[in-house]
Amino acid sequence: MNILLLGVGNLLLSDEGVGVRTLEALEQRFSFPDGVVLQDGGTSGMELLEVMASRDLIVVVDAVQSDSEPGSLFILEDKDVPAYFTERLSPHQLGLADVLMALQMTDEFPRKLVLLGIEPASLAPGMVLSPVVARAMEAAITQVIRILNNHGIQVTALEDNHAG
Repeated sequence: MNILLLGVGNLLLSDEGVGVRTLEALEQRFSFPDGVVLQDGGTSGMELLEVMASRDLIVVVDAVQSDSEPGSLFILEDKDVPAYFTERLSPHQLGLADVLMALQMTDEFPRKLVLLGIEPASLAPGMVLSPVVARAMEAAITQVIRILNNHGIQVTALEDNHAG
């Protein structure tokens, strides 16, 4: 399999960094088989085109404002993802929407695309996630593992798996 786990967001704006924080937690807690790439997308846009091209599966974790309760976790798949991002205004989400559009135009769109979106509670300057979003991050980690398992990918928890 040719799988990308992509965490995006800005670590300097509290809950906006939840995608990157989720990726960091996955790297610290689990061992992934060959063919699964974990990528910190930060606030990148078109720079991600090459790393995202022609994947079998991409799972994106990001803070996404959806007018839901803070800490809400929602899942979008395939063509619903770029459609959703075109309505959102975060600079990196616009960049991600551009990448997804480019992948569609070049026939390099992933076979399966999943967005795990977490509703932020705070976008204030700061490096710490709000408690409600930190809990949602744990739910997102569980969903990432479930999605991988559903695609036949076995993930191994590391021995010194200290949550938090």
